[in-house]
Amino acid sequence: MAVSGQRRRPVVALYERIADAVHDGTYPPGSTLPSEPKLAAELGVSRPALREALLLLQEDGVLTVRRGVGRTVNDRPPRRGFEQVQPLEELIGGGAPLRVRALLRTVEEPTDFTTQHLLAPARAELRFWESVLSGEGAAAALSHEWAAADELLDRVHPEFAGALRRADADGHPAVSMLSVLVGASRETALGAHSGITATLLGRRRGDQLGRPADTPAVLVTQIVRVGEVPVLAAKHMLPTGAPALPVLQSH
Repeated sequence: MAVSGQRRRPVVALYERIADAVHDGTYPPGSTLPSEPKLAAELGVSRPALREALLLLQEDGVLTVRRGVGRTVNDRPPRRGFEQVQPLEELIGGGAPLRVRALLRTVEEPTDFTTQHLLAPARAELRFWESVLSGEGAAAALSHEWAAADELLDRVHPEFAGALRRADADGHPAVSMLSVLVGASRETALGAHSGITATLLGRRRGDQLGRPADTPAVLVTQIVRVGEVPVLAAKHMLPTGAPALPVLQSH
């Protein structure tokens, strides 16, 4: 889905609402959506915005227009993939999101990684969250997440900055930083880039995940942006045996 710019953010949010309804079974595969006037009334949106969101869903293979029938949900709508900005605990948890256990919530100076990817100036103060994601009693992933400096967030994404401050005040609920970002971005378009490499856990990460140091693992680096400005950088370590990481591809 290629949608960007302030003008089209309501369409992005509407696209997500309808896509969520498809994936949670409100509109199951093979079902027919209500007519445009009825659906617009149900969702409380304008028909032009709804029509644009529906066209994007057709382009992405979620919906099909059938003459004499209307818009129907495809029998096999594409699964939402990693390039769609989504908290890791939901993405690899499938129907049951993984639990997030906070190991560390602190503020630190920029590292080489955050200087490069968050464009953080020397001596900036960056929030750093370290978490273990687990399901059914087994640790599935170790996440390191950094937010851009407050001064930058206040300018480009004040909702995210405010959500992080509330998390500080609430004693940090059991969620990931990416989950906080997604929850604060209903009207803000996000973009992200990820890289995936093979590695070994090493001693410290192995101890945190309850695995031997020489356990093979996948390291996912993720940079999330508002426009061209990076607001979150993360490293996710998934050891052998972790739930599968879906990656949606299209041509």
